[in-house]
Amino acid sequence: MEFYTTDIAGRKEDLPILSIGNGVRIAFFNLHGNQELTEFCGAKLAERIKEYNVDVVITAESKGLQLAHVVARNLNQNLYAVARKSKKLYMQDGISSTVKSITTADEQILYLSKHDVDLVKGKRVAIVDDVISTGGSLIGLEQLVEKAGGIIACKAFVLAEGDAKNKKDIIYLGDIPLL
Repeated sequence: MEFYTTDIAGRKEDLPILSIGNGVRIAFFNLHGNQELTEFCGAKLAERIKEYNVDVVITAESKGLQLAHVVARNLNQNLYAVARKSKKLYMQDGISSTVKSITTADEQILYLSKHDVDLVKGKRVAIVDDVISTGGSLIGLEQLVEKAGGIIACKAFVLAEGDAKNKKDIIYLGDIPLL
């Protein structure tokens, strides 16, 4: 297997290179099951987010979950909001946004429950996720925060992939290329 070595806030990580179709290959970053790496990245992001005086953290379901948990804990926040990728029966009174991500074949709908809408409403919000590439998931999260009546204070990621590193309105700990 081929690997790409990246620097995440001074920590070297060897990421496996995987094909995602259409001739595009990515350096695959995965926090699932890696408690030590998640703790490291979450603490480093929280340090950078602190200056934005955020009230609540939001993430998209899946790989951002444990990262948002660590960031929120390090910011002394008991709760964080989660945009779900499927609508649960108890979410009849929530809101939604449609997104297209580079790592997902079809469009997805992100759902925010009424509980999380209330958590975000009128608050300064930090959008947190593992990787930003094309920005599709970010757009969906931004739409949810705006629909919920929240104020986007900052957007923070562990890694910026490809041209995302050129975005001036994001915080990130390291970057990786699209291969």
